[in-house]
Amino acid sequence: MLINSHEACRVSVIIPTLNAGPDLNELIKRLQQQSLQPYEIIVIDSCSDDGTAELALMAGVRVLHVPRSEFDHGGTRNRAAQQAKGDILMFMTQDALPYDDKLVEELTRPLLTEDKAVYAYARQLPRAGANELERLARQHNYPAESQLKSYEDLDRLGLKTFFCSNVCSAIRREVFEAMGCFQEPVIFNEDLFMSAKCILSGYQVAYCAEAAVFHSHDYSVAEQFKRYFDNGISMRCNTWITPYSAVGKAGSNLVKLQLKELHLTRQWKLIPKLAAESAAKLLGYKLGMHYRLLPAFITRRLSMHRLILTQIEQQSPGVAMKQ
Repeated sequence: MLINSHEACRVSVIIPTLNAGPDLNELIKRLQQQSLQPYEIIVIDSCSDDGTAELALMAGVRVLHVPRSEFDHGGTRNRAAQQAKGDILMFMTQDALPYDDKLVEELTRPLLTEDKAVYAYARQLPRAGANELERLARQHNYPAESQLKSYEDLDRLGLKTFFCSNVCSAIRREVFEAMGCFQEPVIFNEDLFMSAKCILSGYQVAYCAEAAVFHSHDYSVAEQFKRYFDNGISMRCNTWITPYSAVGKAGSNLVKLQLKELHLTRQWKLIPKLAAESAAKLLGYKLGMHYRLLPAFITRRLSMHRLILTQIEQQSPGVAMKQ
């Protein structure tokens, strides 16, 4: 069901937080200054101890709470979505900042104008001071051209067809609910799995280059390993998506781009770091895919999200971690 216009559109912005710090003020301020005003902004906080919830309340937004032990990337967003009143659910992370005042308007545009477009995600621009490898990764994953992705793109793009990011995304509420909401508990890829369900159901996912946020990380090699270990776990727990997987190909394309750029700009000193990061990502992912063969204490040590792992283990004890 298409909403006739932006004027009739109610957008609920949902932001999970944990010790977001003073940057949350700037995020809320920029959202409140959008050309298309959010109908509501909901912060769902995981028992922060730095005053995040209080800061959000002072900024005039709605605050929900979830125990830190019950947080997961899908379930926490689902809790907030159940309380939201909007026709469109817009998800952001606490470390993303709108590039301009057109973010909400541009992100929701395809959901209002394209009959089959039901889920959209924004372009991510590196923050000032981002390292060169991170800058190139953003450039590769978030190009300057928008696109609509559908089932017909699977042969060409493989798993990349389902790529989507809840760093900044929006979805039609009725479709979100029809798809069963985000998977929960989930340690990684709740956005990719929702995108896959939409596309396999005949819908389209929109990448909106005109909607942009500043967002990037400076992960260490060890942190990259842990992230991709969790990525591997999430894929192992969702074998239905395995036939579409082409992770190695997608990763190799990025590495080729980064190598080429480092060579052209004579930044050869970064090549060892690129090699180390690439090896850490691949090894982490492969180990994550076989996490059930590892002792539980090792799995928890290798993961970024030990508490979510515990939830997954409790949900499916028969196929969880080896004790």
